[in-house]
Amino acid sequence: MAYVLGLDISTTGAKALIVDERGTVVASHTTPQPISAPKPLWSEQNPADWWDGIVASIRAALSESGIGADEISAIGVTGQMHGLVLLDAGGNVLRPSILWNDQRTQAQCDQMTEKIGFERLIQLTGNRALTGFTAPKILWVRENEPEVYARAAHILLPKDYLRLKLTGEYGMDMSDASGTSLLNVAERRWSTEVADALNIPIEWLPTLYEGPEISGVISEAAASETGLKAGTPVVGGGGDQAAGAVGVGAVKPGIISLVVGTSGVVFAPLDRYAYEPNGALHAFCHAVPNTWHFMGVMLSAAGSLQWFHDTLAHGETFDDLLAPTKDIAPGSDGLLFLPYLTGERTPHPDPLARGAFVGLTVRHTRAHMARAVLEGVAFGLRDAFELIRMAGLPAQIEVRVSGGGAKSPLWKQIIADVLNAPLVSTNSTEGAGYGAALLAAVAAGMYPDVPTACAQAIITSDLVTPGDERAAYDKPYTLYRDLYPALKGTFRQF
Repeated sequence: MAYVLGLDISTTGAKALIVDERGTVVASHTTPQPISAPKPLWSEQNPADWWDGIVASIRAALSESGIGADEISAIGVTGQMHGLVLLDAGGNVLRPSILWNDQRTQAQCDQMTEKIGFERLIQLTGNRALTGFTAPKILWVRENEPEVYARAAHILLPKDYLRLKLTGEYGMDMSDASGTSLLNVAERRWSTEVADALNIPIEWLPTLYEGPEISGVISEAAASETGLKAGTPVVGGGGDQAAGAVGVGAVKPGIISLVVGTSGVVFAPLDRYAYEPNGALHAFCHAVPNTWHFMGVMLSAAGSLQWFHDTLAHGETFDDLLAPTKDIAPGSDGLLFLPYLTGERTPHPDPLARGAFVGLTVRHTRAHMARAVLEGVAFGLRDAFELIRMAGLPAQIEVRVSGGGAKSPLWKQIIADVLNAPLVSTNSTEGAGYGAALLAAVAAGMYPDVPTACAQAIITSDLVTPGDERAAYDKPYTLYRDLYPALKGTFRQF
């Protein structure tokens, strides 16, 4: 039996999982990660903590499985996207990493848009300038920490710092590079036009790799620290969203990944580059070679239900909270919920957007409000689907749903009805780390390509099809879409 190792550095944990050649997870271990918010809007982590955490998790996974290091055929890496790791010429970290959820760089985003042009930036990079992305973070360091910037020689993302520590190589995969605002996404190469406009040295940017492409091998030093075998190949891997899509088999057009976690993510693979002209959707390279994807992100999906539970049903189970909502008709008797509790990204990139209940009357109960939350999140997800449909989504689709929200049969049925699309679950529950392992399995020759790996390793189940109540959501959804334009001005007064 041959094995592969998937490594995932998320915001909260450093995970290592071992997968056999049949796609079965045989060991998994996660080491919690600290996070720092030294000032308002700031979010940072120390890359040294990532390395210490992943070393601990690798050793624990090897010990738990009883598998020898020489049985690991290849290693895949994934992790949180966009975080800036700035290093000097010797590979030493110059400052804590500025993370994906850091919000300090709006002024730099405005500068990028002014220098490059709104339309041209989207044409080249597939996206508008966003505070979460990497390039504005580089500009912020240059303007606010010139002594740090003067020593810089390399730019990496979180998972790629692990690659450097594992192999000694500076590399980045196409999907993660897409979230830097420095990649020509259509041509899968660094954009000299963007780098020159921003005066960012192109030589600071690492070598680019496809997801299953070998980017280096485990060094003697890394082998000594981790317990891995020197010379073991490490592949390009992917950003967490692309690797997560591989992990559920969303690797070709028509198979959509829908994650109903704290945030909601709609991930639609494309066989050609395309972009949404207003930047309302993300357009990235996939971790699958010569494949791209659209992605819509709503910031408070299951997070909206968590807020409602903690605020109005503290001490009750989610099952008890949702049980009465089954008796509420679609549309919640005229009650609508706007799920912008932490601002929004798709289709309204607006950090000032706010949540709201609209239509409350004395006849509405807590059950109506809970049902409206479920429906409001489903409407928010439909916003992303509508944008993707207008950009050329295939007529026949299968939606593979995951995340905490997918545990509710009622919520899954509401989402299937609102989207008018079938939903299925998958046997893979390890997320991005599992996708990274499958990318490594392709490099190891266990499968000829990524789609074959997914077809053989991933099993779908629990089909939920749109029901008779599907049409009942059309009018509430139309009313829901009118809410943000009507309330946008009010939100800015808070």
